[in-house]
Amino acid sequence: MKSAILVENKKPLIVAEIDLPKKLEFGQVLVKVSYSGICGAQINEIDAVKGPDKFLPHLLGHEGSGIVEKIGEGVTTVKSGDHVVLHWRKSKGIESVTPKYSWNGKKVNSGWVTTFSEKTIASENRLTVIPKSFDMRIAPLFGCSVISAFGVVNNDAKIKIGQSVLIFGVGGVGLNIAQAASMVSAYPIVGIDLHNHKISMGKKFGLTHGITSNLDNIKSEIYKIVGDKGADVTIETTGNPKVIEKAYELTASDGKTILVGVPNDKISIYSLPLHFKKILTGSHGGDSVPDIDIPRYIRLVNQKKMTLENLITHEFKLTDINKAVDLFRSGKAGRIVIKMN
Repeated sequence: MKSAILVENKKPLIVAEIDLPKKLEFGQVLVKVSYSGICGAQINEIDAVKGPDKFLPHLLGHEGSGIVEKIGEGVTTVKSGDHVVLHWRKSKGIESVTPKYSWNGKKVNSGWVTTFSEKTIASENRLTVIPKSFDMRIAPLFGCSVISAFGVVNNDAKIKIGQSVLIFGVGGVGLNIAQAASMVSAYPIVGIDLHNHKISMGKKFGLTHGITSNLDNIKSEIYKIVGDKGADVTIETTGNPKVIEKAYELTASDGKTILVGVPNDKISIYSLPLHFKKILTGSHGGDSVPDIDIPRYIRLVNQKKMTLENLITHEFKLTDINKAVDLFRSGKAGRIVIKMN
């Protein structure tokens, strides 16, 4: 089967034929992947943002859709023929050992779920069954960007009706944060991004205001919209330390700053307000629970209360995955999907 392999950090992925393990271990599931999404987390892995990568060579991807081909011993939540979402957040079921693939006689490492492959062996607890009628092209969005974003709004920020919200970074997660904030009647919902087209797209998903800025002279513009006390909730998705510092600064003294993006360096903030009512916290996938949340969101999509189709702006073949990665880096796309089968 073909897979995209990270062999060396900061280099293009290698698309090659690799061999599956000879048997499934306890709690493992073989899935034929239909589509995979691309997330900023994969870019961070390629770039070794968190430091030297001791698992090279390894597979990538943590959001996808597919069809179960075979189950290992102990698996009870999925069966052969089921359509599933592959997700990085833990769900119900067994957490298996991670699979080991081979490529030209060399071991290729993998996590509990990887999706940049025509087929994958996933841990049972990284799969959620979806209706066979649901669009497999859209389904990967439930693997990360949707469940993380809606979890940030519902579980981390706990946004109340009428609260003001700033969103720094209007990418795949940021767009869904805007949508979720709109659904709970936050106001105003302000998106800040470097790219005009992302602000325009964000206004279709719930932004009431948009600012295209590199942070210069942004404070007065924000205060004109949310008031000079700052925003009730500020959500930062880029991981850029300077953006994080600005997001915290523009949060009200009794407000919340939620960090979705993972910083690649130290940040410097005035911490005194944290001893009173101001909150600064990181988010880990919005504390989402896929087997509970995904069925809820599918109901919303089916009732046209949640919009997903227009989030996907580009589709590539697996053989062109490096072009997809380059496009993602450029900031010129919404959500990108890779068609596997």
